[in-house]
Amino acid sequence: MSTNEKPSKKPGEVETTGHVWDSNLQEYNNPLPRWWLWGFYATVVFAVVYWILFPAWPVGGSFTKGLNSITFMEDGEEVTTHWNTRSLLARDMQSGRHAVRQREMLERVGDMEYDEILGDVDAMSFVNAYAKGSFGTWCAACHQTGGAGVITQYPNLRDDHWLWGGTVDQIEETLVLGRNGYMPAFRESLDSEQLDQVASYVLSMNGYDLDADAVAAGAEIFNGYLGGCYQCHGGDAQGLASQGAPNLSDNIWGLVDVPGAANDEERVSRVAAFVHDGVQRVMPAFADRLSETEIKVLTAYVHSLGGGQ
Repeated sequence: MSTNEKPSKKPGEVETTGHVWDSNLQEYNNPLPRWWLWGFYATVVFAVVYWILFPAWPVGGSFTKGLNSITFMEDGEEVTTHWNTRSLLARDMQSGRHAVRQREMLERVGDMEYDEILGDVDAMSFVNAYAKGSFGTWCAACHQTGGAGVITQYPNLRDDHWLWGGTVDQIEETLVLGRNGYMPAFRESLDSEQLDQVASYVLSMNGYDLDADAVAAGAEIFNGYLGGCYQCHGGDAQGLASQGAPNLSDNIWGLVDVPGAANDEERVSRVAAFVHDGVQRVMPAFADRLSETEIKVLTAYVHSLGGGQ
C-alpha cells in the first residue's frame, strides 16, 4: 500500500518525496550534488569541442576529419593533413625532444673513430640503446634477440669465435657486403668410413679420445689431396677468416651440435654427416638498407657483444 502524503520534515532529517509503502518505507529526495552536475555538463561540452576539432564520427565510408591539422616531413617534403595519431607519431619522431637528441648523438658517433666510440662511455651507452633496436629489426631474425644464434644454422655473435674476423673493420665489411659461406659436400669423394675418420680427426683436435687408427687416417685425408680440408681451415685447423672457414680446434661448434650428442659414436656421426652434406649460407648485404652511421653503430654493438678482436 502506498500513499502520497508528504510528512513534515524535522530539523536535520533528509527530505522525502512523500511516497510511503507499508506504513514506514519512504523514498528520500536526494538531488545530485551540484559539483557532480557541473562536472557532467563539462564533459558534454568537452565532447562537443573534441568532435569539432578531431576525427570522431563515421560518415558512410569515411569519417569526420575535424578542424585540427598537423604538419610533418615525408620523403623530404612538408605534408599537412588532418590530425591523427599516425601523423603525430611521424612528427614526434622527426622533431620531438628525444628525436632531436637521437640525431645529435648519431651525428656525434658518426664523426668518431671506432677506438673513440669503444672507449667513450656515453657513446657506447647510446650505441647499446640505439643498436639494440636496429639489431632487433635487421639481425635478430637469424641471430636471435641476444645474438646467441641458432646452433647448426646461424652463428653465435656472443662468443669470441669469428668466422669472418672480429675486428671492427671486418665486422663492418661483413655488414656492408654480406657474406657467402660455403663448404662443399664430400658425399661423392669420401665413403662412409673415410667420413668417420675425418670426423674422428676433427674431434680429436678438440680433446675427444677416439680410435687412434681412425684419427691418423682422418689426418691424412684432412691434410692430403683426397680431402684437402687444410686449404680452407689451414694445416693447423685454425681456420681462415678470409674464407669464413672456422677454427676446428677450439671446441666451439656452430654448425654441428656436438655438445648435444650423447656419446662419442653420436659425435662422430654428426660431424661425418655434416662433412657428407656440406653447407651453404648467405648473409645479406646492408649497404643499401642502412646508412653509414647506422652501420657504424651496429658494428660497434656487434663488436661489444662478443668481445671483438
